[in-house]
Amino acid sequence: MPPQFEGRPSPTRGIAPAPFLRVCRKASPIGESNVVDVAAGLVGLVVGILVGPLADRLATNAPRHDPLLASVPRSPRLLLVTAGTAVLGGACGLVYGFSLEAAIAAIFCWVLVIVTRSDFETRLIPDKIILPGAVLVLGLRTIDDPSVEWIISALGAGLVLFLIVLVYPSGLGMGDVKLSAFLGAGLGIWVIVGMFVGFFVAFVPALVLFVRHGREARKKAIPLGPFLALGGVIALFWGDAIFDWYRTLGM
Repeated sequence: MPPQFEGRPSPTRGIAPAPFLRVCRKASPIGESNVVDVAAGLVGLVVGILVGPLADRLATNAPRHDPLLASVPRSPRLLLVTAGTAVLGGACGLVYGFSLEAAIAAIFCWVLVIVTRSDFETRLIPDKIILPGAVLVLGLRTIDDPSVEWIISALGAGLVLFLIVLVYPSGLGMGDVKLSAFLGAGLGIWVIVGMFVGFFVAFVPALVLFVRHGREARKKAIPLGPFLALGGVIALFWGDAIFDWYRTLGM
């Protein structure tokens, strides 16, 4: 176990074994804490519902290089996008309570919802979304928990994907590089978990395509962004638990 993890308290940005629920908080009785958590979850859910149409509009306009807030026809994926922003907003409130960390986590998740829709539809991760999102999340993380971990994780994750792009440019794009930097800014050290999960999950459809189409599968592109986004969400809520599980395998 690396020295930097020894004796390190479990950070709130990675939830341990009981997902989406904190059993207690030091500052308040258990019953009161649970009520506050549920209230925060409901607020996050409502805000997520309100954010959904905006996220869907941004996902439509950004790849087209149109003004981000320009009016657009109703998207057929509006309900899915809104469901995503609502559920993730509620989860962030339920897990992190009424805190700046909850707001950061929600923004982090909502950006990933936008990226997922955009990359699925257009195979693009728009700079207009991912770059401001990375700067915003990095700044808020540093304010909430002053540490060089955030910027080092962002630069390190981006560098890893950039090196992969140099080796295999036809498989990945610079959008994936910027997305990985965004994940590092939001997850810190747990970006390792997020990227591992993302690549692992992406391997499944890639394997299916290879089995069905053989070498022709190389011509069928699979967007990596949605899988990295999924890995980022999993690492946000279960990063500690996954790391602890992995550590036990080596003991």
